[in-house]
Amino acid sequence: MDGSVRLAEVLGALSRALDITEGQPPGHCVRCCWIGVHVGRNLGLDEAALRDLYYTLLLKDLGCSSNAARICELYLADDLTFKRDFKHLDGSLPQVLRFVIAHTGAEAGLAERFRSVVNIMRNGGEIVTSLIETRCQRGAAIARQMRFSEDVAQAIIDLDEQWNGAGKPMGKIGTEISLFARIALLAQVADVFYMAGGPDAALAEIKSRAGTWFDPAVVFAFCEVAADAEFWTILSRPDIEAVVLDLEPGQQDAVADENYLDDIARAFAQVIDAKSSFTSGHSERVAVFSDLIAEEMGYHAARRRWLKRAALLHDIGKLGVSNSVLDKPGKLDDDEWVSMRDHARLSEDILSRIGAFADLAVVAGAHHERLDGKGYPNGKTADELDLDTRILSTADVFDALTADRPYRKAMPVSKALSILWEGAGASHDPTCIAALERALARSERDVA
Repeated sequence: MDGSVRLAEVLGALSRALDITEGQPPGHCVRCCWIGVHVGRNLGLDEAALRDLYYTLLLKDLGCSSNAARICELYLADDLTFKRDFKHLDGSLPQVLRFVIAHTGAEAGLAERFRSVVNIMRNGGEIVTSLIETRCQRGAAIARQMRFSEDVAQAIIDLDEQWNGAGKPMGKIGTEISLFARIALLAQVADVFYMAGGPDAALAEIKSRAGTWFDPAVVFAFCEVAADAEFWTILSRPDIEAVVLDLEPGQQDAVADENYLDDIARAFAQVIDAKSSFTSGHSERVAVFSDLIAEEMGYHAARRRWLKRAALLHDIGKLGVSNSVLDKPGKLDDDEWVSMRDHARLSEDILSRIGAFADLAVVAGAHHERLDGKGYPNGKTADELDLDTRILSTADVFDALTADRPYRKAMPVSKALSILWEGAGASHDPTCIAALERALARSERDVA
């Protein structure tokens, strides 16, 4: 790729994964970027500040996966639906009470649901603060890892603070809140209500929260830019992602070289793996096992690096799967299984939006395919699966077998390898299994 990949192209595409994790229509972060950058320009921000604001808006939800499992546990709910509907609340007590009753334990037994509702009624403030603090701190840490400024990180920390001090997690008030966060929260609410009811609904909601949720000056700036009909016309265009790519301040400097792409892939691997405690570290380990196999099979350094990046991002589609499915201890029903299988297609769809990732997207999207054609999502057969895909698939299953899962404990390495060999030629390529076995043996000798 020779350092020619636009940073905004990478982040705009990957932000789609954050959208689905928050239960939002695809393009939510991109649309927020369009809204927020125009507000920032109206407020007179210089190019350097607009650039940080631009990245804040694309990455505001970086920590969104870190509280998904906790939401399922506390509210006995589908985290994706919960998060989607939560963004429509204005914080008033009657509305919050209706939301809690409607969304807590809808599919649980009566006694279990009652206990959960009582717990939330008693400890709701503390619970929400904890969930938001986890999300914001985690997102800020990942933003720093991705080399963004402290201003971007602080904006992610402050995203849920409100102008009147009623926000979370710190209860900051007025100008104590990062300006980027004040703009991002407004842009977020504007997009949620725009997608639900159009421009009039968005404007009405923003105006109604001026001085409470929102900085009145930011509201005024939004109303000024929103008075232009072209602002809304462009926001509704199917190519809004390309429009926002062209909107990036300082675009001539903002490219991602190979080292930066590695950092971004590692950072998003953390977002992916934070979705479930059972997948903690999974993407990193699959990258290690893929690299061990590739090295054993004579891959050159550049291709090994590319394959590790594919391994780090192969499960990005799981961000669109509810934790009620990911963490279910028993057998999945038909609908849940459809949702789980869909994650591979989502991975390919998200990654294919980055032009330079086209080949990587195909490999990531096929990591659950089998040589005998019985895999998913497309039932590809051996002649359609290249060696990169076969390596990644072998590494993925090996890590899944040797890690704890909701439905079983981790297996010893020897048993995991024997299971792989049982499916050799049908599920997985025997040359990849043999290479993994040799690499693990060599690693043991090196440690000894």
